Amino acid sequence: MKRQASITMLLVLTFFLGCKGGFEIKKDKEEEIPKPNILFVFIDDMGYGDLGIYGNEEVITPNIDKLAREGLRVKQFYVNSPICSPSRVAVTTGQFPSRWGITSYIADSKRNRNRGIKDYLDTKAPSVARQLKQAGYYTAHIGKWHMGGGRDIADAPLITEYGFDESVTQFEGLGERYLATYETFDFPGGTRGLEKQSAALGRGEVHWEKRENFTKVFVDRTIKAMDNAENEGKPFYINLWPDDIHTPLEPPKALRGDLSTKARFLGVIQEMDSQMGRLFSYIKNNPKLASNTLIVLSSDNGPDEKVNDALPLRGAKVWTYEGGIKEPFIAWWPGKIPQGKINNKTVVAAVDLPLVFMDIAGANLQPGVEYDGVNMTDAVLGIKEPIRDKSLFWIRPPDRPGYHGIDNPDLVIRKGDYKLLMNIDGSDLQLFNVVEDEGENNNLVATNTEKVEELKKELINWYENYPHQIEKSIYSKNLP
Repeated sequence: MKRQASITMLLVLTFFLGCKGGFEIKKDKEEEIPKPNILFVFIDDMGYGDLGIYGNEEVITPNIDKLAREGLRVKQFYVNSPICSPSRVAVTTGQFPSRWGITSYIADSKRNRNRGIKDYLDTKAPSVARQLKQAGYYTAHIGKWHMGGGRDIADAPLITEYGFDESVTQFEGLGERYLATYETFDFPGGTRGLEKQSAALGRGEVHWEKRENFTKVFVDRTIKAMDNAENEGKPFYINLWPDDIHTPLEPPKALRGDLSTKARFLGVIQEMDSQMGRLFSYIKNNPKLASNTLIVLSSDNGPDEKVNDALPLRGAKVWTYEGGIKEPFIAWWPGKIPQGKINNKTVVAAVDLPLVFMDIAGANLQPGVEYDGVNMTDAVLGIKEPIRDKSLFWIRPPDRPGYHGIDNPDLVIRKGDYKLLMNIDGSDLQLFNVVEDEGENNNLVATNTEKVEELKKELINWYENYPHQIEKSIYSKNLP
């Protein structure tokens, strides 16, 4: 009996200690589940109609198309500016770029000043990389930056000051960078002035490389950054922002075709897709990455109209019509995102992505920050198709008043299925149901006055009360 009692007491004690430590054991198991890696591919000047999976039968993009078939597409994805620098500010901060005084591409200090543009993104701005780094992530920016540090802007912050452990860029940023030499086409036989200016700025190791090799170099550096993260035992958040398919178009010799703009465009996008395929294969063939990496792929703005169009959408780069701001959106994460899913209902925007990335990474939002985005994790992961309940707003680049005798309206709002465009003085009102009329062919101003007044009132209120760091008088000057 004494032996049996001793065994019983031992079992009770073991059970009690197990219960007492139960929460700790559970916590340890939870900590063993690795945080997901996040790769954000932000292509330059690739329009809505520039991928095979989006209906372009001329391009050769099998690797990106395959990624889309294995993942999810959001058909109503918007960037928050039709031009590069402000678009990149939005995906970095989760806020509308006019808050930080960047409403067009950042150029030299004189042109910036004349257009009311800041020389660089203030380091006080929220940064998704900074929040993920605080959450234990290894962070890297690889490729085009264009939020400060080029032309004659030598005092811009280094990219690493925004929360990145490492960075490598091109002539639109500081720190380590690759500068282009050109063989043919636009800048024959050497470099152009922008590369020379960048080299003269210093503040980072400079490498010279043929322009045709840039995407390959940036993919190589992305793979190296992934290895760096593994060596440190951390999940990674990596921006891969190639400067293809931006002009000047210089594909490898084997893909140059007849040297026309169209042939060069097709060659550049084919080479870009090939390099992306190499990167995607590296992830898929690595057991540590294959099932625990989220890839999000999109582009910063619509296509350069001198290179391609955004059909069936109206407009292109710099325009606030759909062709300038509506972009492809692909999300891939095996086992988490259903294959081949297409979300036609949810309006997702670039300002949403920092909130999505922080949510997926388990990172905290930056205290005291008023984010303009919405947490669209359920839409990005294909869990639900939520209807957006928060309006989106755009301000046109101040130096892009319009071309071909067509006005590029100053202000835009998208709310529900409707989009209203107008000038600051209330002129040139245009209302479209962009769900039923994605080509913006049927102006509903005369037939839906109630919706016009509703959206006009909200748009003016936003413009007048949002904390813009812009010179509003700029928009009355019709800058060239």
